[in-house]
Amino acid sequence: MFWIISSTVVAACMATVMIFVRLRASKKPASVKKIILPPLFMSTGAFMFFFPVFRVEWGQVAEAVLVGVIFSVFLIRTSKFEVREDNIYLKPSKAFVVILFGLLILRIILKLIIGQTIAFGEMSGMFFLLAFGMIVTWRLAMLRQYLQLEKTL
Repeated sequence: MFWIISSTVVAACMATVMIFVRLRASKKPASVKKIILPPLFMSTGAFMFFFPVFRVEWGQVAEAVLVGVIFSVFLIRTSKFEVREDNIYLKPSKAFVVILFGLLILRIILKLIIGQTIAFGEMSGMFFLLAFGMIVTWRLAMLRQYLQLEKTL
């Protein structure tokens, strides 16, 4: 139970940091590099699967990634770009904060439900895949939108 609670607290802190990062990002011009780098940095977390305790079955991989892709739809809808002073900026969205905390609460509920049936390491692997599927899908949609807007400049 300690690990479930502590990982939930860490996830809440990460969500809070993400909100502040997002708010700061809207004050500086966006770039392809700024869109692509976060999923690349997060991908290093896949090294966890070298340890047997974190490994999941292929069906669980598909489930986790699919849920991540579904969750990303909410983030994609709140991520819009605008042109200001011949630069492309991410529009600040009040809904982003609500959606991010909503997804966090949903994740906590899922963790409590799933945590009763599978081991903590396996659950950690699944939630990493969920988060990775979510951020990759979201960032690819952002990249597509950014490149389309960049063509109009």
